[in-house]
Amino acid sequence: MGLLVQRIWLILSHKSFLWILLFINVLGTVYGYDWYMWQLEITEPKFWVFVPDSPTASLFFSFAIIGWLINRNFKLIEALAFITLIKYGLWAVVMNLLTLFETGSIGWVGWMLVGSHFAMAVQALLYSPLYRFRVSHIVIAAVWTLHNDVIDYVFGQMPIYHDLMRHIHSIGYFTFWLSIVCITLAYWNWKSRSAGARSGGK
Repeated sequence: MGLLVQRIWLILSHKSFLWILLFINVLGTVYGYDWYMWQLEITEPKFWVFVPDSPTASLFFSFAIIGWLINRNFKLIEALAFITLIKYGLWAVVMNLLTLFETGSIGWVGWMLVGSHFAMAVQALLYSPLYRFRVSHIVIAAVWTLHNDVIDYVFGQMPIYHDLMRHIHSIGYFTFWLSIVCITLAYWNWKSRSAGARSGGK
């Protein structure tokens, strides 16, 4: 079993596969920003950067991949990618499933969004061994993430799901705690890597 995991990891971390992953994430990022264009058109420019959450998360990850391809670690970008990919990946899955519960159908596009956003969260976890962010980077990424929650649910700039807007206060509460969980996962990732490094040095 351990040998199989090692072989899979060799494939996932190979530069040829990373190039494919970069292409997929760039494509998804462009699609995501295009998806949000209608909402950006009705949004004040000062809030633009806080509206397209998922494509910004995949943009962070794209830059992280570029770093790995050139044998560098953009540590703050990696922290931002890890936290936001998991957060907005799972968030979108939950929102689409709630829409299914509310309306009875989300169509093929909805299921495509469920699959692609779940994959966002999975890839963030799969590439945990490549991250090199530290606590300082986690703190900055946490501030960004929680500030985004304030902009979304205090200033009303959250991604618009028309069928769910009557649940907006509950969604805001859920989103806040999802942020806390993802920040905690980033800290756990750092702590695990640090413990492994210490053990390896003995």
